[in-house]
Formats: sequence, structure tokens, C-alpha cells
Amino acid sequence: MHGIINGSEMDVEGAEGGSENGEANSRLRAQKEQCLVWFQGWNQTQQTEFAEQLIARMSFHQHEHLYAILLPMLQRDFITALPAKGLHHVAYKILSCLDAHSLCQAEQVCVEWYKVIEDGMLWKRLIEKKVQTDPVWKGLSERRGWGEYLFRHMPSSDPPSVSYRELYPSIKRDIKVMEENWRKGAYTLTRIECHSENSKGVYCLQYDEQKIVSGLRDNTIKIWNRKTQECERILQGHTGSVLCLQYDERVIITGSSDSTIRVWDIHTGNMLNTLVHHCEAVLHLRFNAVTMVTCSKDRTIAVWDMKTASDIVLRRVLVGHRAAVNVVDFDDRYIVSASGDRTIKIWRTSTSEFVRTLHGHRRGIACLQYRGNLVVSGSSDNTIRIWDIECGACLRLLEGHDELVRCIRFDNKRIVSGAYDGTIKIWDLQAALNHRSPADSLCLNTLSQHTGRVFRLQFDDFQIVSSSHDDTILVWDFLKPESPTATSMDTVPPQPQASSRVRSPSSPAGWDSST
Repeated sequence: MHGIINGSEMDVEGAEGGSENGEANSRLRAQKEQCLVWFQGWNQTQQTEFAEQLIARMSFHQHEHLYAILLPMLQRDFITALPAKGLHHVAYKILSCLDAHSLCQAEQVCVEWYKVIEDGMLWKRLIEKKVQTDPVWKGLSERRGWGEYLFRHMPSSDPPSVSYRELYPSIKRDIKVMEENWRKGAYTLTRIECHSENSKGVYCLQYDEQKIVSGLRDNTIKIWNRKTQECERILQGHTGSVLCLQYDERVIITGSSDSTIRVWDIHTGNMLNTLVHHCEAVLHLRFNAVTMVTCSKDRTIAVWDMKTASDIVLRRVLVGHRAAVNVVDFDDRYIVSASGDRTIKIWRTSTSEFVRTLHGHRRGIACLQYRGNLVVSGSSDNTIRIWDIECGACLRLLEGHDELVRCIRFDNKRIVSGAYDGTIKIWDLQAALNHRSPADSLCLNTLSQHTGRVFRLQFDDFQIVSSSHDDTILVWDFLKPESPTATSMDTVPPQPQASSRVRSPSSPAGWDSST
């Protein structure tokens, strides 16, 4: 009985305790709900301040627990979420900022990301961006033909045979192989026979993808079709050898040993203007939209103002060289000239004020190019020199040609030179600018296909175009054809360095060899 009573008493106490706990839990829930009501009534700043104060009063273990809750809340797959909300274009825009390596990794995140990249044609966009910013990619797009499928909003009715995802690494391989070809001297050669009637020799040239314009010793300018290698037009009017030329989208301007400068319509071939100023052969000229600079065997440099083809007025004559001025180049900052007196002179373009003279060559200077802060020159002392135009210092001496260095061009990667020894040499410019590079590592390759003196050359990332006393124009293409049927050009295998060279018996009119 006592046990029963005691048991009943205990049940009553437990019931009372449970009632108290229930009331406490109810009060706690009510308090929590009231706090949440208050919290929701505050603005975001007030909510943040309250949360900060609350977190500051928590223990380390509580912080760990909060972190585990917050982490997945903060990790949002917005790339997947954006298309679901109809914001495909935002996802495309974000992923289009990635480079190729990052885009490859993004494809592997999940199926949704892969689909965004595929639907947004982001590999195509990446290739288009490269074509717009990199001349090598632009050139490849034209040469390989895949450029015609770019920059279209709608898919082409005749799509390329490979996807853009596969095309990208194919382009990278093309560029790598081409760079290796430059180093190994692997090329496809096109030979154009100029068939001069009287005196043989091609003194000057300029080219683009459609044509080559050449100036010949027989007093003519010949324009050649790049695809057929046929002469499309012959311009006649000079009474002496055509020693220099330059063209743009409107005109061809030529200089001759007859002492005149002539302006021709590039589309019709009509002669538009004849400038008579120099009293001896016009050896070189350069022009841009508003200015032309010419130089002559008469030791002077003429600066001309150009408004139209028929309105070209002499602005200033620069005097200072003691022998024929063989070459000029200029930009908005400087006019640079080189002479048979062994010097390079620098003049300010805007005022024609003389700046400085560069000394170093031991004999007359035949050629130069000025670009950025560098001047690269070639001389009858058989050497090439690289100069800093601002301080006048010679940065490097390149030796390797056996005779006068007649023509020279350079870009950011390489220097290409042609000489009277009949060879064309390719030099590593970046290595040459590094004083630690050994001299015997600077010449990458020597090309020996001309049988006479090399008079003029130009080059780009894909090719060298050169002309010679042997009356030929050679196109050295370092981007191999994709298949034997991809080109109509005759392929000539690269030759080892020439052990014997054919040399012209007389010095041409195009360069004065004064020392």
C-alpha cells in the first residue's frame, strides 16, 4: 500500500515536472518566434548588426556548426541557375571571359556547364576573339578557309567539317608547326620568273594576299597575281630603273634612277602625278596618309606633304649626309636615314629638327628598318647592327653574311636579311637583344635559292617574299599546304647553305656603294 502511495506521489511529481518543462518550451518557442518577428521587421543593416553581435557571443563549437550550415548556402551554381531563369546570355558572357585551358576545365564541371558552353558556341567566340586580336590567327583564318564561318549570328548552310572545339587545338598545332618550320628552314617555294626584256633584276617589291607589285631594272612596274603567278599589268613611264616603291589602297608611288617620283592609280594603272625635285637617282621612299619622305643619291632627304595624289607639296629638304642617302624610314616621332657615309641620322618628324647621328658601321649602310624603339641596319661591311633609337647605343652586332647586306626587315620575333652573297638569313631578334645569348645561336637559318644578289625582301608570320638580280621573285611559305592538292605552287625542297654563289658582275643602280 505504501509502495502504491509512494508511486502515486512520484507520478504526480513527474506530471508536475513535465508540465513545467512544457510550459518552458512553449515560452521558449514563443520568444524565438517573437525574436524572428522583430528580426524580420528590421532593415538589412540592423539585421546584420544583430547577427554580428549574436555571433560574437557564441562559442568556437557554435561557430563551427554555423560554418557547416553557411558553406553550402554560399556555394551557388549560378552558371546552371542563370539559364533556368532565362538568363542564358549572362552565363555565356561570364564563361566567354575564360581562356582555352579554363574553358576546357569548365566543360568538365557538370553536364549543365558543358551544355552552356556548347549552346553559347563559346569555342567559336574564343577563336573569333583571337582572330580579332592576333594577326597570326587572322592570317590562318584566311589561308585555311575557316575564317568564313566566323562572325555569323546564324549557323552557315555549309558548316566546317570539324567542330570549333576541335578546330581550336588544330589552329594551335598549325602555329607550332609553322614556328618550327621557320627554325628548321622548311618551306614551300613559289618562283616567279619576271622575264625582263633588256636588263634583268627586280629592285623592289611589296605584296599582299592578292598581288605582288615589283619595280624592275628594265624601267617597268609589274603587278603579279598571287594565285596564278601571272603578270596582270605593266606600268610604264619611268626612263630609268625602278629602285623603290610603296603602295596603299589608293596609289602606287615609285622612285627611279631617272630622278623622278611617280604616282600611279593602283586600280587602273594610270599615272596621276610626276614629282621632279631630286637631281640624281631616287633610292628610297616611304609614305603614310599625309607625309612622304624620299632620299636620293644627291645626298638629300625630301619631306613632302600629301593631300591627294595630285596635290603633293615639298615641305622640307634635310641635308647632312656626306654621301648618297640609301634608305629612309619614319613614323610620327622620327625620320631615320642611312647613307654611304657610314652613318645613320635621326630627325624629328614634326619639326625636321636634327636629333643625333649613330656611328658604328665600318662601311656604307645599304638598308635599315625603324620600328618602335629599335633601328636595324645592314651595311657593306657585311654586318647587321641593332640600335636603340632613343639613346643611340648599338645593342648587338650580327655577323654571318659574306657580302654587302642589301635588305633587312624585322618584327617582334625575328630579323630577316638579304645580301649580295645570294642568301637570306633568319635571325632570332629576342635572343639578339639578350646580351647573354652566344653569337653563334642568333642565326636560325640560311636560305639559298636565289642565284644572284638579293635586292629586296618583305615578310610576315607565314612567308618571305624576296627579289633578286637573277630576275626572279621567290615566295618562301612556312605554312605547309594541308595536302598535295591544296596548292598549285611548285614545291622546291629547302637547300643547305650555298657552297658556291653566282654574283652579279656589276653594282646595280639601286644602291650607292660609297664608303
